[in-house]
Amino acid sequence: MIFRETPLAGAFVIEPEPYRDERGYFSRLFCAKSFAAHGLIDHFEQVSQSHNHRRGTLRGLHLQRPPNAEAKLVRSVNGAIYDVIVDVRAGSATYGKWFGIELDADNGLQLYIPPGFAHAFQSLTDQAQVSYHISAPYVAELQDGILWSDSDLAIDWPFPEGATISPRDRTLKRFADFEPIALACC
Repeated sequence: MIFRETPLAGAFVIEPEPYRDERGYFSRLFCAKSFAAHGLIDHFEQVSQSHNHRRGTLRGLHLQRPPNAEAKLVRSVNGAIYDVIVDVRAGSATYGKWFGIELDADNGLQLYIPPGFAHAFQSLTDQAQVSYHISAPYVAELQDGILWSDSDLAIDWPFPEGATISPRDRTLKRFADFEPIALACC
């Protein structure tokens, strides 16, 4: 696996190094030792998957607050998504900055998202499926989020008009009203 730092401290794009032969390919997607060597969380409590029927479906910006702030390892297992993270760690040099990347089943890229980041994606294809490894158990009372279309963040979404969004995600708070996440970081 190749670990590439993003412009946001602690977040990495992880590229598999497939071994190819006449049968197809084999590649490692996770290795606790490699993750630990890069200072990343190397234990995941749960694995979840979302299926998105239509291109343009948008989920997020979501996160959990401490003590269940979570790291995520995200990849597309079918179709393609535009994956976005926003640094919401108090005191971070990149607080309020975002990073986006296309993850698709063909490129095999994964995004490692450390605790203290809001996360969202928009499906670029019909029938996009996304797999998440998550480091902390879900606790409904600790869920939080930021409005995906907040002009203070100015995220450049592929399909801003006509996006399929849940009623909850349409009513998330604006970034200006969001309380930063207090974590030891960057």
